[in-house]
Amino acid sequence: MTHDDDRGGTSSPIRLGALEKQVMGLLWDHEPLTVRQIIELSPAEPAYTTIATVLTNLERKGLVSRERRGRSVLHAPVVSREQHTARTMQAALIDGGDRAASILHFVEGIDAADIRLLRDYLDAKGAAE
Repeated sequence: MTHDDDRGGTSSPIRLGALEKQVMGLLWDHEPLTVRQIIELSPAEPAYTTIATVLTNLERKGLVSRERRGRSVLHAPVVSREQHTARTMQAALIDGGDRAASILHFVEGIDAADIRLLRDYLDAKGAAE
């Protein structure tokens, strides 16, 4: 986690297109994967070149790394699904206008288990500081 992630305010999320989201989802669930494995796991049968291009774009965006193993090239996510989600939520808070009001509306919408999780985290963080 970077300092930006700790502060939660300056890391900008990387927006993903529909196919990029699908590929990232497969990589988060099954990493590492080859292009062929991604095609086999996809609900549709995208062209090899389409997936290769998507992976190149995701690599350029800093979300995916590639590693050659023998004759295969394996692709793996660089950030976790949770890190990506947190960055997206941070961006929404920044873009949402009144940050405090947005946080309070968000908390009002989460269930009791998530509130307990948040309370326990804040209590532990407060005890550590």
